[in-house]
Amino acid sequence: MPISDSMRRLETQWKSNRGWPKRVEWLEISGLRGWSGQPIRFDFPLVAISGENGAGKSTILQAIAAIYKTQEETIKNLYATQFFPDSPWDKIKDAIIKYQLREGEGQHKSGTLRKRTDRWRELPSRRDRHVLYLDLKRIQALTSRPGYRRIAKALNTEAQRREMSKEIVDRLSTVCGRTYDGAALALSNVDNNRWVPVASYRGQQYSGFHHGAGELALIEVLSTPMPKYCMILIDEFETSLHPRAQRRLLRELAEICRKLELQIVLTTHSPYVLEELPPEGRMYVMNQGDSKTVVTGVSPSFALTQMDDEPHPELDIYVEDVSAKILLEEIIVATKRDLIRRCAIVPFGTANVGYALGQMISENRFLRPTLVYLDADQKPGNGCQILPGDDAPERVVFNGLKLFRWDGVANRISRAPSETIDALDYAMTRTDHHDWVADAADRLVVGNSELWRALCSIWVAKCAARSDLEAVVQIVEDRIESRGKTISSSLTTSINVTVESNSEQTPPTPSPPTPTTPPSTPASTSGRNKSLFPDLD
Repeated sequence: MPISDSMRRLETQWKSNRGWPKRVEWLEISGLRGWSGQPIRFDFPLVAISGENGAGKSTILQAIAAIYKTQEETIKNLYATQFFPDSPWDKIKDAIIKYQLREGEGQHKSGTLRKRTDRWRELPSRRDRHVLYLDLKRIQALTSRPGYRRIAKALNTEAQRREMSKEIVDRLSTVCGRTYDGAALALSNVDNNRWVPVASYRGQQYSGFHHGAGELALIEVLSTPMPKYCMILIDEFETSLHPRAQRRLLRELAEICRKLELQIVLTTHSPYVLEELPPEGRMYVMNQGDSKTVVTGVSPSFALTQMDDEPHPELDIYVEDVSAKILLEEIIVATKRDLIRRCAIVPFGTANVGYALGQMISENRFLRPTLVYLDADQKPGNGCQILPGDDAPERVVFNGLKLFRWDGVANRISRAPSETIDALDYAMTRTDHHDWVADAADRLVVGNSELWRALCSIWVAKCAARSDLEAVVQIVEDRIESRGKTISSSLTTSINVTVESNSEQTPPTPSPPTPTTPPSTPASTSGRNKSLFPDLD
């Protein structure tokens, strides 16, 4: 689905290369919760990190929080010791957090946090920044929080009220899908520390004691002060929010991110959140045995498939997008129809994800038989196959069928031949081939997938070389029979690439250089941001 207007505006401003003078550019974590120095790049100001439980998503947020300090009195400093403590069962040693920050136009600052044995040492002079760490999964109903039950008594009275701004109330109304008259945070006469949210809807006032967990989570996020250039870290973003509210909240955060030039990093298991972001804003952490792989640009369907526990067919095939998926399905159906039932074909997103997955195949790191197909306009990669043709699927299919004057397409989609030819010819005048199918489908009043499948089916029958189709099917059969073992070298490529998160559709580039270590300073005592609600402190 297309991204929202708020996300599009954020993307446009980001790509103008103006603004965001303070940001984390990349991070490397070693010796903590299974991380071993994998590069983690942040190529968009609003990034969602997905992955299975225990993959290391929260560790990334906590490492980011630990590399900054604040001199503001309103929030406490965050330290590595509070996020990564020693315990009777855990002893952290030889842990390293390397990072590179942007501190002004053209200024890049590298640093390292290190714990060799008993404490975090060699702590550099951390850069100042307002950092908000919001762990939404810890938000509870007010009646379940310590100290709140004694407030919820009819004889108590309100002692103080802090009205929320109209902007916050409007955002809350937009996300919740109801128009609030107003909202505030209030203190009772029996407790001057525990704030209670109070909202007014259709003239009726009700407090946080009658709010759902989702409303409390929204108030926690939207009412928290966010100074310009600050870092926002949100764990378990979708907690207690239905899909529509997830989308709306992310769109509101995109607007705030653009206006205040914030950097926002969040963790999620929700495909609805990933759908709202451009590819460079989607990150997936894959936990394969003792190793981790970080890829940027994954599709929501890829992330959902990776986190799903339902039974799957005998072979997982990953392709770049839905266009490639339909083309591959038509190739298999036309050549060996029964084989399609044994395969699950899933779009993965941008090409760099495919290179990362291909590298994992070459290292035999998948537990199930797996194939990766790149479009024919991509360079070969280790462990990757290439779809038939010499260009992107749309160009291959459209150019091939145009030579046959689109013979058979009109009958397949039940449209007049002249109308079909005109629509398809006109679509090819568009500069971006990704727009061709949608343009023609709009003119012919048919579904995009319906038209594209018809084109692919006819292209397979009329244009494709039989040997190319049979080669694809042979690779699929061999991979199923291999049971996850490496296919014969004659069926795979031999070009080595280094796996790295990168939003460019080219083979991944090497990991960032190791930063120089600034002079160390001793670690401080642990602390935490002051939340609006004490149970989050």
